[in-house]
Amino acid sequence: MAAAGLLIHDGKWLVVKKKYGGLKGKWSLPAGFVEAGETVDEAALREIFEETGIVGEVVSMLGIRSGVIKETISDNMIVFLLKKKGGVLTPALGEIESAAFLTPEELQEDPDTSLMVHFFMDEKNAFLHEEINPGKVFEYSSYKIFDCR
Repeated sequence: MAAAGLLIHDGKWLVVKKKYGGLKGKWSLPAGFVEAGETVDEAALREIFEETGIVGEVVSMLGIRSGVIKETISDNMIVFLLKKKGGVLTPALGEIESAAFLTPEELQEDPDTSLMVHFFMDEKNAFLHEEINPGKVFEYSSYKIFDCR
């Protein structure tokens, strides 16, 4: 199980560009795996802080991404809406190329913005989306996003 957070502060979204994996070089939401002894919301807050130095607070659940990789590996993530509580923007240089607060307009125009960020920018999304594909690099045989807004 994985967790992610969309942290919005002063109308800007906190996004990162990772140095590895399928989202390498793409603006994406800070995210990672839930560790032993923590809840999924705690994992989202920890990942935000580890990747960006920003301390967040959970506002609500935003959505669920559910996928299957190569028809065998279950890959699920809960995405939370967060607000800023404190901290200073400091990218984790080992894994994060850059971290920034960007407006939805800046993200919409940037070709390096990930599919999930685009998905949550679209206010018209509702409930379940099955006809989206994050790209061949991930090797999903099934991919869905449930919108909980």
